[in-house]
Amino acid sequence: MLSRVLQDGQSLTAVLDAALKSIESSKDRAFIQALCYGVCRYYHRLDFVLSELLDKPLKDQDVKALALVGLYQLKYMRVKPHAAVSETVLAARKKPWAKALINALLRRYLREQNSLEQKADNVQSAAVSHPDWLIKHIEQDWPQQAPKILLENNQQPPMALRVNLARISRDQYLQQSSAQGIAAVAVDFCSSAILLDKPVAVDLLPGFAEGLVSVQDVAAQLAAELLEVQPGHRVLDVCAAPGGKAAHILEYQPQLKELVAVDIDESRMQRVTENLGRSRLAATLVVGDAANSQDWWDGQLYDRILLDAPCSALGVIRRHPDIKLLRKAEDIKPLQALQLSILNAVWPLLASGGIMLYATCSILKQENEQQIHAFLAEHPDAVELPIDAAWGFAGSHGRQIMTGESAMDGFYYARLGKS
Repeated sequence: MLSRVLQDGQSLTAVLDAALKSIESSKDRAFIQALCYGVCRYYHRLDFVLSELLDKPLKDQDVKALALVGLYQLKYMRVKPHAAVSETVLAARKKPWAKALINALLRRYLREQNSLEQKADNVQSAAVSHPDWLIKHIEQDWPQQAPKILLENNQQPPMALRVNLARISRDQYLQQSSAQGIAAVAVDFCSSAILLDKPVAVDLLPGFAEGLVSVQDVAAQLAAELLEVQPGHRVLDVCAAPGGKAAHILEYQPQLKELVAVDIDESRMQRVTENLGRSRLAATLVVGDAANSQDWWDGQLYDRILLDAPCSALGVIRRHPDIKLLRKAEDIKPLQALQLSILNAVWPLLASGGIMLYATCSILKQENEQQIHAFLAEHPDAVELPIDAAWGFAGSHGRQIMTGESAMDGFYYARLGKS
């Protein structure tokens, strides 16, 4: 699994989804998931330590991934050292030459752990376990906040839930979850959000199958309120998959005239269908390219548009640590161009007096406030609307949430009104 991420550039989520189906034990599935997430989270540190233990780089990527799994267990898990070493060596049995190497590497690490970890602490990318280009970008945009962002990116995120307020009050849901022994607290600045003390399998959540509650980060739950949807509105959700925000808008305002959800990826649109179906919600689903709205737009203007723009996703690294391995510095400019092309394509679809909400799960100014600055300069009929909130902080345009703030993912919102 790790080789597919490290070598083939596949996403960890996709790899795990495919592989874990064949593993019956929930305990084994959880352990495998912890190993894969952990190695991706601390890859840059583990890779540095491995390079110090090796005379020359390992060409066999499967064996390298196995060595990283062994090091991760020894450094970060409560697995007994002798068990971590013997099981990792045993896993190399199909490549007998690798067994002796893995054994020697891991035993040497145990002998020299303190000096190796001190060396890692003195190399920035290893110390904070991020690629150099990303550290540079974060420090450039957020010199004061950079150490905290880098630290938060390596934490395990909390599990946040969105209560379907159209069907149950948050207090009632908290009572139900408490009765099931699930400890949770309400989030004061977001009416639908609760945070669990510790993650729980979704099938154990009261009312999950019936759509009383959904899993969604608190930062993503802020969108529905910012849109200010009213009864009778037509709403467009652009780049809508997997459908969490679309569902929330429909829960927040059940008397919409219509919600149209557009996404370019047919397989991801299936997730929207599933999410809306579980919550017993209805929307018009369109598979289409947001940047070419003429191919799918029916000619009727929208009162509200949510543009959850394709982005670097650098605000959700703690949920998807493989982003640190898969994302490259050269990805940012093409993403900027795509964001601007979608903004330009869907702006004409907004009615006069309407509101567009631009959102990303990025913390980079290039994708956020600089993008809105460029858009406003080109569109005299666009005006920025203020966001008065108890979360995040105001940039030159819009409002930025830093990763970890009030337990949220890194997120950005800007509201645009049309004259």
